[in-house]
Amino acid sequence: MTIDNLKTPSVALGTWAWGESGESGDGYFGSSLNQAGLEELADKAHAAGFTLWDTAIVYGMGRSETVLGQILKRFARSDYQLSTKFTPQAAGTGGDPVADMLEQSLARLGTDYIDLYWIHNPADVARWTPYLIPLLKSGKVRHVGVSNHNLSEIELADQILGEAGFRVEAIQNHYSLLYRSSERAGILDYCRNQGIPFFAYMVLEQGALSGKYSRENPLPQGTNRAQAYNDMLPQLKALTDRLASIGQSQGAAAPDVATAWAIAKGATPIIGVTKPNYIDGLVRAANMTLSSDDIAELEALADAANVNTRGWWEKDMQPMTPTNP
Repeated sequence: MTIDNLKTPSVALGTWAWGESGESGDGYFGSSLNQAGLEELADKAHAAGFTLWDTAIVYGMGRSETVLGQILKRFARSDYQLSTKFTPQAAGTGGDPVADMLEQSLARLGTDYIDLYWIHNPADVARWTPYLIPLLKSGKVRHVGVSNHNLSEIELADQILGEAGFRVEAIQNHYSLLYRSSERAGILDYCRNQGIPFFAYMVLEQGALSGKYSRENPLPQGTNRAQAYNDMLPQLKALTDRLASIGQSQGAAAPDVATAWAIAKGATPIIGVTKPNYIDGLVRAANMTLSSDDIAELEALADAANVNTRGWWEKDMQPMTPTNP
């Protein structure tokens, strides 16, 4: 069996944006990121007890992992947990593409093991899942999870791992106030019943739920985020206003409340962090209590917005249909 229990924090730290190539000259740091700023961010996160960092080889095709490896050199390896991913769509042609991709991740991250290794997308569950077993046996991977898998794919992956004495130990899907397909498909209930941590990404919908953006102040033109969200900002106003007012009553801001909602639902949000002050918001979110009335009201406002924020890479999770007795 696995070496230790996965330590699940209240919030995980996402580094997708660390893979953007910017204009800062060294080819690694996005234009708004620099090494000193990220080191300050990491120190602040570490001091606040947020120690699980989530990345993937396809975030900037290795840039995110490389930057994260550089930044984490300042800590002892036992002081943080690393989460990275095998992406079938980027697999090489060797005899063991999963082990090959893992070795690339280990080299970039400057470590000899990964705490939590994911199969990123369910290209072919029966094909890719068995490759995880020797990696678990070798200790190069401590725990395994699946991302963007629907319930039947999760169960198949778990069955394959179970035959070797392992199990799916974490699930990671897009989950936010605006996108609750994992809940409707029974995946959150499955995680609860099995004692499996559910990690939620895009909890803030790339900033659309941060309260910072509106029809008058849209997301930066020319970005993928703007293309995806700007047209729906007017429909989100009632929701983001309510997030802000709940936040105000607790000395917090709209994104803190959206994050606290995910925590209240039993998820571990993976929040993208690019600035040191983001950590203050995560501390507020982790300590916030939302009433069941707050949660119901936010979900009703989200439903009323009637928007679809499914990513181009995501399949529908096929909600469970009730069976007749």
